[in-house]
Amino acid sequence: MSQPVTLTRRTFLEGLNLSVGGLALGLGPTLTEAEARAKAAPAVLQPNVFVHVATDGVVTIVCARSEMGQGVRSSLPVLVADELGADMARVRVLQADGDKVYGDQNTDGSSSVRGVYDDVRRTGATARVMLVTAAANRWKVKPSECEARDHAVFRRGTQESIGFGELVRDAARLPVPRAEDVPLRPRAELRNVGGDLPLLDGPSFVNGTAVFGADITLEGMLVAVVARPAVVGGRVARFDATRALAVPGVKHVVEIPAPKAPYLFQSWGGVAVLADNTWAAMRGREALDITWEDGGNDTYDSAAFRETLLASVRKPGEAFRQVGDVDAAFAKAARVVEAEYCTPHLPHAPMEPPVALAWVKDDSCEVWAPTQHPQAARAEAAQVAGLPEEKVAVHVTLLGGGFGRKSKADFVGEAVYLSKQVKAPVRVQWTREDDIRHDYYHTTAAQRLSAALDAQGRPTAWLHRTAFPSIRSTFSNDVTGPAFRDLNQGVLDLALAIPNVRAEACQALAHVRIGWLRSVYNIFHAFSVGSFMDELAHARGMDPRDNLLDVVGPARHMSLTELGVPKLPNYEAPLEKHPVDVGRLRRVIERVTELSRWSEREKDGRALGLAAHRSFLSYVGVVVSMKKDAAGRARVDEAWVVVDAGLIVNADRVRAQMEGSVIFGMSLALHGAITMKGGATQQSNFRDFRLVRIAEAPRRIHVDIVQSDQAPGGVGEPGVPPVAPAIANALFALTGTRVRDLPIIRSHPV
Repeated sequence: MSQPVTLTRRTFLEGLNLSVGGLALGLGPTLTEAEARAKAAPAVLQPNVFVHVATDGVVTIVCARSEMGQGVRSSLPVLVADELGADMARVRVLQADGDKVYGDQNTDGSSSVRGVYDDVRRTGATARVMLVTAAANRWKVKPSECEARDHAVFRRGTQESIGFGELVRDAARLPVPRAEDVPLRPRAELRNVGGDLPLLDGPSFVNGTAVFGADITLEGMLVAVVARPAVVGGRVARFDATRALAVPGVKHVVEIPAPKAPYLFQSWGGVAVLADNTWAAMRGREALDITWEDGGNDTYDSAAFRETLLASVRKPGEAFRQVGDVDAAFAKAARVVEAEYCTPHLPHAPMEPPVALAWVKDDSCEVWAPTQHPQAARAEAAQVAGLPEEKVAVHVTLLGGGFGRKSKADFVGEAVYLSKQVKAPVRVQWTREDDIRHDYYHTTAAQRLSAALDAQGRPTAWLHRTAFPSIRSTFSNDVTGPAFRDLNQGVLDLALAIPNVRAEACQALAHVRIGWLRSVYNIFHAFSVGSFMDELAHARGMDPRDNLLDVVGPARHMSLTELGVPKLPNYEAPLEKHPVDVGRLRRVIERVTELSRWSEREKDGRALGLAAHRSFLSYVGVVVSMKKDAAGRARVDEAWVVVDAGLIVNADRVRAQMEGSVIFGMSLALHGAITMKGGATQQSNFRDFRLVRIAEAPRRIHVDIVQSDQAPGGVGEPGVPPVAPAIANALFALTGTRVRDLPIIRSHPV
């Protein structure tokens, strides 16, 4: 009789004997190990915390942002290596721990490249300047007579060269130049930027060697699962752990205190079962006898709240964008077009649920976690452990998806609290059900859009009212609705060539924990505006493309006066560098309709829908083709995406982000919804929160990237917002059904 074998995901993948060649960069030891090695060999060149050149010529580049599949560890190092003149085959990448020395490590807002483009390049350029100076000193020539390329410094006009490794000791003795004295290479000298670079972590994803949060183990580690209150703000009234403790393998049952609002990144609270393994912990949790107090949110009903939001947008709100005299224009209008749109709560639902391992000792704490925001995780861990941040280390693992969920550190706080209580390393493992039921949800919203038309059908006024509980409610108890900054995403920066414009924010109170979801407020603002543009086209008797180009107006940079705002948050970027550029918006509209053969949009049984949106400083146009299948259901057949994200670092990753955005946008448009009854989430897993499945995926997704030398914009999120309105518009063209309430499956078979 054979012995039982424990088959894990990792041993399964290893058993497939998968191997992938061509890995140029490797993920080696932790930064701590790298630092130790650097201290042991003081002659290495390390002009800053991001670059390390060893005497053997190996260049080590530290990636301070988190890798969750978007390819940041394949993109940021390229910027450094190109500036340095390094051979990518001799470059290795290390993942940084959470530490303030790396600047802002928060990996959200599509900011990893656009936010640090010049700064990251300068870290490599600094090392290049020092190596070139060292070579020039040897040759007794001016640095301007030398150039760094191919992992060596060359003397111009000669055949002489010195490898980086040979120059390290001399370069390390030089003073580190000031950042302002370090020139960046001209764009033409950046050899790899803009090309199709491989996903460097890809092979490890395939062969099972990639290290995610749940892969980390420590000797003596306990696994914890937590029974959490169903309603946000609920708490444990009483519990009996007798039956849980009787489950073989269960070691402890510990109550986690309930947080007080605002909920910030705090643990949700509840009762944790700690065991030798995950299965025992799960069985122990099932055996718990708990009585809950639900608190003040136990009457929350998302269906009823939808009506509350609609009532809110039917009344005037607080005006945050004002151009001309909207009321006078509506009073004189020959015709008024109006529509209301609603969108539900959404979860993040990453493939890897939250997980964190913590080991709290008397004067130190170590955490391993798939976190998007390691510095926030470190601060939360320090607060829970009762230690100064200097005594806390947060090691960042790979993330199995994030979409904004893992920028919160509540799961890290749970692990730290439990480790401190039981004085052992503890890994808190969330299940899929835990994740769906206890998320920081994307907020629900209602929109009311109105347009006044004159006798010739020209738009003379535009009024947009929006109501949604703000993410700020997670951080403050005094939030009653959207604020000016919340409207930055698709309302304040909306390009309109209409003489009278007003945007109003209407009251909406929060009843759940709300967080950032990929594209954030752009999701529902793009859906309502993109759909309304299509409705306006039909009201005017115009082609939707022609109407859209007419409403956004001619190519121009919109001034604050034309936008009707005193300032524009503009994703924390200067308007001078990242203007609201209508010309770029028009080009993605023109290009995507050209590629999709818009003029033949009703040919061969297909119907096309169009939408375009500016977000995170990039411009994306989407056309979706829909057809009916044999059962009469409307299916997305093809999708075309044109993106202008300014200068591109890794074209392959941009295409992947756009393709992923189409699938993500399809999921929320067709199926995505979290509903609440009695304050509790009614969904629990992929069986009742449905994502787009393989059989539903478009036959083809065409991505076209606008070549540009403009400042880099975001690419992780901008592809998502136009997808839902493009689908809704295509559905209308195909069936005559106008969808104003997502998800579509509620009103039409898809």
